[in-house]
Amino acid sequence: MQRSRVGVVGAGRVGAVLAARLRAAGHEIVGVSGRSDATRLRIATLLGDVPVLAPVQLATEADVLVLAVPDDSLAEVAEQLAPASRPGQYVVHTSGRHGRAVLAPFADQGARTAAVHPAMTFTGTEIDLDRSCVFGLTAADDDRETIAALVADLGGTPMWIAEADRVAYHAALAHGANHLTTLVTQAMDVLRGIGADDPASVLRPLLTAALDNTLAYGDAALTGPVARGDVDTVHAHLGALGEDTRRTYRALAEATAERAQVTGRIDAEPARRLREVLGEETVR
Repeated sequence: MQRSRVGVVGAGRVGAVLAARLRAAGHEIVGVSGRSDATRLRIATLLGDVPVLAPVQLATEADVLVLAVPDDSLAEVAEQLAPASRPGQYVVHTSGRHGRAVLAPFADQGARTAAVHPAMTFTGTEIDLDRSCVFGLTAADDDRETIAALVADLGGTPMWIAEADRVAYHAALAHGANHLTTLVTQAMDVLRGIGADDPASVLRPLLTAALDNTLAYGDAALTGPVARGDVDTVHAHLGALGEDTRRTYRALAEATAERAQVTGRIDAEPARRLREVLGEETVR
């Protein structure tokens, strides 16, 4: 992408990293915004002497304005900053859920708008600077080449998402990544509760293999008691787990049993018995 003057509204975990990457690619970072102590520290660590400016000043000065703010704040931020934008300016946001519609106030001012969402979890530290990922993009046809070039400068790979598919796209990522965190931390809690000093070392080889196999082979990678129709084992598991983890186990086992039956891993009768056991109230 042609070297541009970039402003980033919201120098949180995502915004600060994207600003650092764009600067490394040769773009001028005219400034970033951020108020919390954690954000100021992140700016100092990743961006050094880049100015901290008010969002409206960034909207006025930047050729490319990046809105790296929470999903639920994006519409309000767009309404507030759009009057400071200008025709031909690029305004992009990093939300997975939203497409271009949320940036309509900028488009009304003649700005070119796009959704540029990195499909990655961020720490907001230096370790993020060398990570690459797919970016879920939504842009007008005339702007696709420029937005793809911007993503290339960020070290990403473009994936084009229709406006109407943004929520489904984001739901898939949240379900796969965010809920994985809940699942794994619950498993670590159980292991810790039975005396494991390092639950992560117990789970890492198993989880890494399961994830790699699933990404490569889908349902064919499924193993374990549900895939074998081991009803008694599943029943025993329910009795051994605490309430919160049992609730998660039950929901996922029900979904797993359904997929196992549909894909022919188990027959109708063990699937029925699994659903019956999973639907029972478990008393400890």
